[in-house]
Amino acid sequence: MRKLILFITLFTVVALAVCAQVGAGNGVVTSPDKKLVVTISLNSTKGLQYTAAYNGKTVVESSPLGLVTDVSDFSKDLRFIEQKAAVINENYEEKRIKKSKVNYTANEVVFTYETAKKGRISLVMRVSNNNIAFKYQLAQTGEAARCTIEKELTGFDFPAGTTTFLTPQATPMSGWKRTKPSYEEEYVANEAIGTKSKYGIGYTFPSLFHIGNNWALVSETGVSSLYCASKLSEASNGGLYTVAFPEAGENNDLGSAKPAISLPGETPWRTITIGDNLKPVVESTIAFDVVKPLYKPSKDYQFGRSTWSWLLWQDNSINYNDQKTFIDLSAQLGYEFTLIDGWWDTTIGYAKIEELVKYAQSKNVGAFLWYNSNGYWNDAPQGPKNKMSTSVERKKEMAWMKSLGVKGIKVDFFGSDKQETMKLYEDILSDANDYGLLVIFHGCTLPRGWERMYPNFVSSEAVLASENLIFGQRANDMEAYNASLHPFIRNSVGSMDFGPLLLNKRHNRNNNGGTTRKTSDIFQLATTVLFQTSVQNFGITPNNLNEFPNFVIDFIKTVPTTWDETVFIDGYPGKYCVLARRNGSRWYVTGINATKEAKKLKLKLPMLANQNLNYYSDSKERKPQLNKVKAGKAGEMLVEMQPDGGIIITN
Repeated sequence: MRKLILFITLFTVVALAVCAQVGAGNGVVTSPDKKLVVTISLNSTKGLQYTAAYNGKTVVESSPLGLVTDVSDFSKDLRFIEQKAAVINENYEEKRIKKSKVNYTANEVVFTYETAKKGRISLVMRVSNNNIAFKYQLAQTGEAARCTIEKELTGFDFPAGTTTFLTPQATPMSGWKRTKPSYEEEYVANEAIGTKSKYGIGYTFPSLFHIGNNWALVSETGVSSLYCASKLSEASNGGLYTVAFPEAGENNDLGSAKPAISLPGETPWRTITIGDNLKPVVESTIAFDVVKPLYKPSKDYQFGRSTWSWLLWQDNSINYNDQKTFIDLSAQLGYEFTLIDGWWDTTIGYAKIEELVKYAQSKNVGAFLWYNSNGYWNDAPQGPKNKMSTSVERKKEMAWMKSLGVKGIKVDFFGSDKQETMKLYEDILSDANDYGLLVIFHGCTLPRGWERMYPNFVSSEAVLASENLIFGQRANDMEAYNASLHPFIRNSVGSMDFGPLLLNKRHNRNNNGGTTRKTSDIFQLATTVLFQTSVQNFGITPNNLNEFPNFVIDFIKTVPTTWDETVFIDGYPGKYCVLARRNGSRWYVTGINATKEAKKLKLKLPMLANQNLNYYSDSKERKPQLNKVKAGKAGEMLVEMQPDGGIIITN
């Protein structure tokens, strides 16, 4: 009895700590460290609202919450029913994200409200240190066992003077072969809040905001086949952004832009990462903390490095002999994979692909095969087509791949965030797991917690990736700038299949024509660590082995792709970034400089204190160099990064 009384007392104390204000639908939810405070209020005229403050400073001003469905309107005339508080403390392991072991601790309050017609909605609000995650749960009332979400009111109203780091949502069925949106638009840094987007239909997640001394990264996670993916709307005159659903014209006009759910049901999580510096943004794991695995892995999946002929050698390389050359390159480098890109079904053929896969296996190299996602949703001509879009053909193809020992697939050209397309992503992943295949998506949406949800998911492109360095000079001129944004925004919330490490000075097969690389060799090496994904498709080509010092090639041979820890060191989006990643006991400190002047930094690296280190850098003539250095007692180091250059420090 005494134990029971003690438990009840402790629970009461915890509940009061989680939610300091009780009654009338109002409440305050705080982070475990008490720095982040979310206030929920129910107003008779404005409806359900929330604010967020960090260290006493408002980061999100009073912003709307709620849903409008075809069954009930949960945006007004709500009556408070109850609230339940809990403490969340979970440990999980996931080797495909920036940190392999995670402890997630958060305070949670579930607020339940009712409409005049007895429709019930619950707001699940979780606040962890530096992170807010919330979702809506709808109960079944009456005979309705399903509903369509007509509108989500969820908003993010930032104070005046806030600047933004956003990328616009592309117009549906635009771009090459009508393949957009594909999350491949340019970012604009330090733009005034409320600025109209390039295409006038809002912004993609994740979205970074600078509020005085504070930062906020807004995104969503937990999107599966049960909902659509969302975006940010255009801002109102006061700077209010709201959650917006896909455009009706996506997916060749087919499928609803509005999500539909069964009742009871719920929405994905909306997330906000907040801090008075950028460290919480770069290191956040909130995209994975609040989701769960949807199925068990069918095998022990292995990850690693891959060669990729198409990136620099392009379509003409998709032939038997060139693919054999890149298999040999993978073997020579000790890489785990090679990627055989589009058109292989006609330029190589199924019979010869079987030979190539067997040849790769004899070299201890696994094969990834490229596929077109189509379907009917765009005009991209590359084959194989109509293999991933239907269950019957997909399973036949995957059974064939399993019989050969193919390791994974790369599926391209999706172009929609509708619920129907989310179902296709999930179906491909689930079927692929049945056949022991890893999956990479290209021409696609942002992954939303998928590394933890789907055990065979590797990464998504969803970025203006390295192929654009071959397509046009502007991408090369902007390469360092764009690269310095990704750790703070796109790569902060999910694995990013960028395709780094292009060592050719000129971006063509013979290294003598095409576009010109502006970044240094060490910059390129640095991106192998800066960009995070568990399978890296590198742009290295056979000629590079004879063109660079041994220490460059040795680094390329040994750099890992999975990480046990990620630590933000220094940087500012659009200017420079220095971060450290740990694999086992070995640290890799990587830095890039997007400015036009040499940047001298005094780094604090306590994890490397008193250690003898390898210091890779660019000479003033932009030649790669390796020096042996020793860190000080506190791990302090002076470094210099050349314009469009980089550094790497390893122990």
